[in-house]
Amino acid sequence: MADAGKLPPPGAPDGDDEVEASRAPLMEHLTELRGRLIWVLAAVAAAFVVCFLFAEWIYNILLIPFEEAARQVRGEDLQLELIFTAPLEFFFVKLKLALFGALIVAFPVIAYQVWAFVRPGLYKNERLAFAPFLIASPVLFAAGMAFVYYVILPFVMGFALGQEQMGNETRSSIQLLPRVSEYLNLVTTLILAFGISFQLPVLLSLLGKVGIVNSGQLIRFWKFAVVGIAGFAAFVTPPDPISQVFLGAAMFGLYGLSILAVKLVEPKEVAG
Repeated sequence: MADAGKLPPPGAPDGDDEVEASRAPLMEHLTELRGRLIWVLAAVAAAFVVCFLFAEWIYNILLIPFEEAARQVRGEDLQLELIFTAPLEFFFVKLKLALFGALIVAFPVIAYQVWAFVRPGLYKNERLAFAPFLIASPVLFAAGMAFVYYVILPFVMGFALGQEQMGNETRSSIQLLPRVSEYLNLVTTLILAFGISFQLPVLLSLLGKVGIVNSGQLIRFWKFAVVGIAGFAAFVTPPDPISQVFLGAAMFGLYGLSILAVKLVEPKEVAG
């Protein structure tokens, strides 16, 4: 009870002042976060409008691997056909394609806003350490997209077209007529699956940089990595064994590349 009436030391903030002192930085951070979210939404909205105006042209570009596969399987004289079975299906396909393209086009703005928000909380050496990973991440995502476009899609669609049956007097014709929405779902799923999977070297290198994993551990646990990669490939790809095998093989190659990357960035005293 003797301390009940004791006054705080001169200059010490009372309870309300302490709340205000802790609230001010929080409000500043929330205000900054709101401003950066506005920039992100504005960039996505602008990219969405542009992508929607060129949505049909973009869709035709995505059809090129399918067309090349059709020429090889069916021959030069047979024309590729896609269908839509609902009145507004192709319109919604273009909306979905525009949103997907907008996120990719606006990614540099999104990445910069995230980096600018967390940058003040990092030391100078931490900023320099993270800079290479910020560059490598979009490069690897683009590599995953290119791998899908030039390798996976032609192979998958060529295999699908190879299941067709030519009709004659004794049997019916069986022909692949995919819906425009189904083809877009296949393309976007594969691009996201491979683009995200190609981030494996960046993720493991970051973990190696901070000392959570090292190259010796990655080498010793490669069998567990194979099981994890197989499960991940089966989960994120369409339900067909071809894309799953391709993704699993690509990820295992990236796992080997990750071991080399981790060996370069890990602290030398924990190597091996």
